[in-house]
Amino acid sequence: MVSLRDIPSVDQILHNPRTEQLLGLYGHAWTVSAIRELQEDLRQSVQNIAEMPSDEELINSLEAILEHQSQPSLRAVINATGVLLHTNLGRAPLSRAALAAIERVASGYSTLEYDLAKGSRGKRDMHASALLTRLTGCESALVVNNNAAAVLLALSALAKGKKVAISRSQLVEIGGGFRIPDVMKQSGAKLVEVGTTNRTRLSDFEQAIAEGASMLLVAHQSNFKIIGFTEEPTLEDLAKLAHQHNLPLMVDLGSGALLDTAKYGLAQESTVQETLSKGADLVCFSGDKLLGGPQAGILVGKNELLAKIRRHPLYRAIRADKLCLAALSATLLHYLKGEAEQEIPLYQMLSRSFEDLTAQVQRWIDRLQDGSALEGLSTVGGGSLPGETLPTCLFALKVKSPAKFTAKLREANPPIIARVQEDLLLLDPRTVLSWQEETLLTSLQTILLERKELS
Repeated sequence: MVSLRDIPSVDQILHNPRTEQLLGLYGHAWTVSAIRELQEDLRQSVQNIAEMPSDEELINSLEAILEHQSQPSLRAVINATGVLLHTNLGRAPLSRAALAAIERVASGYSTLEYDLAKGSRGKRDMHASALLTRLTGCESALVVNNNAAAVLLALSALAKGKKVAISRSQLVEIGGGFRIPDVMKQSGAKLVEVGTTNRTRLSDFEQAIAEGASMLLVAHQSNFKIIGFTEEPTLEDLAKLAHQHNLPLMVDLGSGALLDTAKYGLAQESTVQETLSKGADLVCFSGDKLLGGPQAGILVGKNELLAKIRRHPLYRAIRADKLCLAALSATLLHYLKGEAEQEIPLYQMLSRSFEDLTAQVQRWIDRLQDGSALEGLSTVGGGSLPGETLPTCLFALKVKSPAKFTAKLREANPPIIARVQEDLLLLDPRTVLSWQEETLLTSLQTILLERKELS
């Protein structure tokens, strides 16, 4: 009968020849910690085993513990869900040029805050701001770590202790509990709700100004739509009203497209350039949504406003780092060169035709000798273009237990994230990047073979 005394000591396991290899890979302290975890597992199960595992089995278990602990929790995955800007999966994948730019500045030193021409300290916000002003026609630009931070910073710098008027229909909450009213409260601005949930008129803003509002704010509704009996003043009318009273008009665009989304069969999203041309004085938007770049909060607009924002103490706490600025600059260059559709993964995916996707699914069926083609829909996701879809062709696989099969997919290397519809496992090729396709098919082949052998 096995007892606690039979559990080998730390020293006994350390002196095993195979443990020396593990020591070389993981170091002494980590290996000893894993041995103690192994011992604890044995203590918990000692009453349920007939004999103590062999030395080889123990070292195999120890190696498995160390391998599991060394696996990073932040890993690359294959997104086969058909959600292009999947928030849980990291939103927009970066272009090869953006990845190369990150590597260049990360592998050594850089001109992050150094002016080569002057040979003295420079400013980090110059790197992306010059490209943004050229692209959008704004007077000045600033980059922080995400759009929520951009909104908070702008309100803190421009409206602390002041009244800010916004339509009730735009008091949104997006993913992660980001609520416009909460952000305004945190910034010190005083929220002035105007209009009703479904109808807001220009006269409502006029009344708010008469009662002391010092800024007008427009927020993108992001992940929902209000339809039916609705009314809202145009951006041009709001800008005209704000400027008549020498007040700034701030627009939180959310996704921040630089290209016309209607070209891809989607609803027309007001671009950053259009929003500025309609009279907005300050526009905030994300870098990792319809822009197709890294996570960033981008502010563009009037010099006077951006100068105040740049001087605010909060800016230093939320400013973008060198990796973000490198990737963002490379992404913006794609737009300036007129190559965004060819180089930015998001627009490569948006541009794919139903016929092309159908042909790809048929190749998968031929390769795997399983599955079928099914018409379906891809979605943009990420709080962008709510309710908008794109026709796609899905690879459909009928499985007995979708939960078990998707668990197997998540155990693959890299993990594969699919979607389930009743007893069908669905994979959308639109969001599978070209260089991931072979890995996806190889993993599927292995899992399908295992399923056949077990049946």
